Amino acid sequence: MTTLGAVFRPQLAPERLRSVARLADDVGLEELWLWEDCFREGGISTAAAALAWTERVRVGVGLLPVPLRNVAMTAMEAAGLHRMFPGRAILGVGHGVQDWMGQVGARAGSPLTLLREHLVALRALLGGERVTTEGRYVRLDDVALDWPPQGPVEVLAGATGPRTVRLTGEAADGTILTAGTSPEGVRRARRLIEEGRAAAGRTDASHKVVVYLLAATGAGAVERLRADLVAEGLGGETDPGVAGDAEAVAKAVRRLAEAGADSVVLQPTGDEPDPEGFVRFVAEEVRPLVP
Repeated sequence: MTTLGAVFRPQLAPERLRSVARLADDVGLEELWLWEDCFREGGISTAAAALAWTERVRVGVGLLPVPLRNVAMTAMEAAGLHRMFPGRAILGVGHGVQDWMGQVGARAGSPLTLLREHLVALRALLGGERVTTEGRYVRLDDVALDWPPQGPVEVLAGATGPRTVRLTGEAADGTILTAGTSPEGVRRARRLIEEGRAAAGRTDASHKVVVYLLAATGAGAVERLRADLVAEGLGGETDPGVAGDAEAVAKAVRRLAEAGADSVVLQPTGDEPDPEGFVRFVAEEVRPLVP
């Protein structure tokens, strides 16, 4: 069964999160996803608040940019969420937008090396290991969490380019693909992920693939989608998003699921006029149409 989620976009003020999260819980939305976009809202702080305000909805963060974060701090905060809200936190890490990383003096010379080192150390720490490593970017000396998660947890990683997608198969437990990823793009990502898993000799549980899908419904949906595609630089992409009623959106979701997406997260436009209504639309109208 395909998991369906929705994004609380950080163009909304943080104080709007409470009503959106509580509604998501009430209407049975499976996953509510948050972003740590510079310079808007922190991913861990908003995730903790959303989890505390709700009872059942899973809350994802995609992504935490690793150039901004010491891996020990990422592990401490992630472990805290997993212990306080077992089974409900989903955390993904990634390169971060390089221009933003440059603005804060955190741009890495080799984003791929940094992500690899961060993922290896983060998964080890969250697995309760004591870690000593001297990498190009990640350096730990006899570090272990006092309060690791009480059981295995997944660490996801965001990816766009083929080398990073392959790395997620090698060093992460799941991959987050950006909006604008076509069904063929999902299939291609699956192949690269399996290449990475094979290269690393991984035989553990199957690898989760999460795909964002830009979606708009209601009045002015086509125009709002078109404007967002231009803003996101996706105007020339194949299957860059969907505008229309529940059946149109569900059809786009089903195509991604058939291509290999385990979870499809509907991303409203940045100027979505009714965020609560969008969440209700996803949970009550689209969900019944997606097997």
